[in-house]
Amino acid sequence: MIRLILCALFLAVFLILSLPVQFVLWLLGLKWPKAPDKVSYPLVSRAFKVITFLAGTRLTIVGKERIPRDTPVLFIGNHRSFFDTVFTYSNIISPTAYLAKKETRKVPGMSIWMSLMHCQFLDRKDVRQGLQCILKCIDLVKDGYSITIFPEGTRNHEEGTMLPFHEGSFKVATKTGIPIVPIAITGAGNVFEDHLPFIRKCEVKMEYLDPIYPDKLDPEDLKHIGAYTRRVIANAMGIEV
Repeated sequence: MIRLILCALFLAVFLILSLPVQFVLWLLGLKWPKAPDKVSYPLVSRAFKVITFLAGTRLTIVGKERIPRDTPVLFIGNHRSFFDTVFTYSNIISPTAYLAKKETRKVPGMSIWMSLMHCQFLDRKDVRQGLQCILKCIDLVKDGYSITIFPEGTRNHEEGTMLPFHEGSFKVATKTGIPIVPIAITGAGNVFEDHLPFIRKCEVKMEYLDPIYPDKLDPEDLKHIGAYTRRVIANAMGIEV
């Protein structure tokens, strides 16, 4: 329980103390839309590194050198834990917006940071609004931002399995031509979800896989690019799908 308390206390203190910073960045963003990026991304990334440490998680990162550095990319990961966002955000190498469920807007302070970092909030029950989110992500890509999406749509509660990927998420790549970088996250459920309400010390592996270039896929794989990417991640994790 001590780890849960430490993580919650740190997050609360960070959100409270950063309110003046958020206000200043918001003002700067009114005139210079990209100006807040230089502060918001590094600051939140470091905060999430602290949360990873307080949680007692030994995070092993593999394949970061595979991420293309000359273009925005679409990061696609499997989703087992709240901590998936913490782990991926703490290791971003360039401005990256996330597609998040609309419920995260209810977290005081955190939603402000997410908005400053161009996150898009998805209403999973509204197909039309979901399409608008994807279109906004495409606009962000054209403006130089990478995008991170967990296309299972919700956290998978069973280790060793993966939910189907929503194909619509991949329009961000197919409509812009950017590469897809699959992320295989193993063991994240052991941090929190598998033994609520406790945070347990454990090992988590996060592997960035070889980029997938939509224009180099076979027509059939391109037609079902979500299923194709899911198989790539599942193979890396030793999961049968």
